[in-house]
Amino acid sequence: MIKHAPDMDVFKLSHSLTLEIYKLTEKFPSEEKFGLSMQMRRSAYSIPINIVEGASRLSRKEYKQFVGIARGSAGEITYQLLLSRDLGYLTELDYTILKERYDRVGKMLTGLIKTPKR
Repeated sequence: MIKHAPDMDVFKLSHSLTLEIYKLTEKFPSEEKFGLSMQMRRSAYSIPINIVEGASRLSRKEYKQFVGIARGSAGEITYQLLLSRDLGYLTELDYTILKERYDRVGKMLTGLIKTPKR
């Protein structure tokens, strides 16, 4: 059986990262309010949302599909972090820490996709 999403380590980590992204993007320039800031927030919250939706589905196939979507969002945000750093919106330290944590989320999601039916 698939775990209840809020009990999953990957859900907890991606949720905490979403909160961090919200805090960081508040400091972005106002012209990014409906651009990069909003896109980063969407990518960030898409990860835990898709984990929850996948875990709520009836079949393993649907579950894997939604975990795959979450994995794609983790990939998106790693580029958005790079862009934010290169535009001077994130420090090198913030970029490095967040990228490492999102890489971990991606690996955890890949593990969920590869895990046989429980």
